[in-house]
Amino acid sequence: MGTDNPAALVLAPEVPYPLVGGGALRTASLIQYLAQTRPVDLVVFRQPGAPHPAEYLPAGLIRRLAVIPLPATGRGPAARIIRNSIRLARGVPPLVDRFAGFEREIREAVGGERYGLGVIEHSWCAPYWEQIAPACERTVLDLHNVESVLHARCAAVESGPTAFAHRLFRDASLRLERTWLPRFSQVLATSDEDAEAARVIAPSAGVSVYPNAIPPRPWPVPSNENVVVFSGNMEYHPNLSAVRFFRAAIWPLLRERWPGLVWRLVGMHPEAVSRYISGDPRIEATGQVEDAIAEIARARVAVVPLLAGSGTRLKILEAWAAGVPVVSTVLGSEGLPVRDGEHLLLADGGAQFAAAVSRVLEDTKLRHRLSKAGRLLLEQGFTWIAAWKKLDL
Repeated sequence: MGTDNPAALVLAPEVPYPLVGGGALRTASLIQYLAQTRPVDLVVFRQPGAPHPAEYLPAGLIRRLAVIPLPATGRGPAARIIRNSIRLARGVPPLVDRFAGFEREIREAVGGERYGLGVIEHSWCAPYWEQIAPACERTVLDLHNVESVLHARCAAVESGPTAFAHRLFRDASLRLERTWLPRFSQVLATSDEDAEAARVIAPSAGVSVYPNAIPPRPWPVPSNENVVVFSGNMEYHPNLSAVRFFRAAIWPLLRERWPGLVWRLVGMHPEAVSRYISGDPRIEATGQVEDAIAEIARARVAVVPLLAGSGTRLKILEAWAAGVPVVSTVLGSEGLPVRDGEHLLLADGGAQFAAAVSRVLEDTKLRHRLSKAGRLLLEQGFTWIAAWKKLDL
């Protein structure tokens, strides 16, 4: 690790290691980039009962680690309703309240250190700019999503109280973004689309693009099981609504057309979608796995039936890394420089999506062509090494 530059401080609400989930992958990529040229200190929050982050950090990567324990919260439906009701009443977006109130702990973690750079991951923690900015020459906010856009899109695909809640959370997120984005020396967005959205929200903010990316890895050996796969954190609302949409509008068509075909869900918190997938023996849920790419590589097609979201989809990058062709909605592929029919197939609407999946299942040459083109695009711009070339921190 080089020491030519002043040390960097990274504040992250999510533990970046092990590399499980899009948030961890993005945060870890920035830490790895910074650690090539300067010492890095990490302040991270720890969920109740989770292993200590030091157990997973690569040796020598972090100079100094400060861990802030989070209080326990209920995970059941009743507890979520109560939390969201309080958030709505207070005008606070989800997760902002979860990570709020630790100003003293963060000041203690910073101590008397001086940093050349301070990085805050996620807009949830943007208000901690006040605690880290006095110790940093420059500050960077890394936007994994533009939360106001995310909630607006979730509201558009929901109805009733859920849509109402997302509209209020959109407004609350906008207030937070307008307040905090301009205070940072630089704001990182995952795509041109998100960067433009951030500039519209906060015209005086300095926004640049740092794409989502994954570590380089060899092409895995596919097992080509009779499976379509969907991956992600199932309690994340865009993934939950995608599962609901696929189960209602797409899976019945595929199930009838392809006897023996299995739909496999890979990722944490499968209980969040149990009401949509229970009762069908041809739907499987693995829960969290150690290596998502290896699990995806077992399938013939990766499906991305997203109707809402922001940022870019790590699930597409992981499918390309796995050598598995992708069928996505147009929104699902947003932010990636893809062409329909070359890098993946795009389809909106249940019948159209099912037809696109069937095309890939029945055409071996198409599967191989999409797989190779997706993998090439990944290697050209969406591995850590390729993405780092776009950073100047």
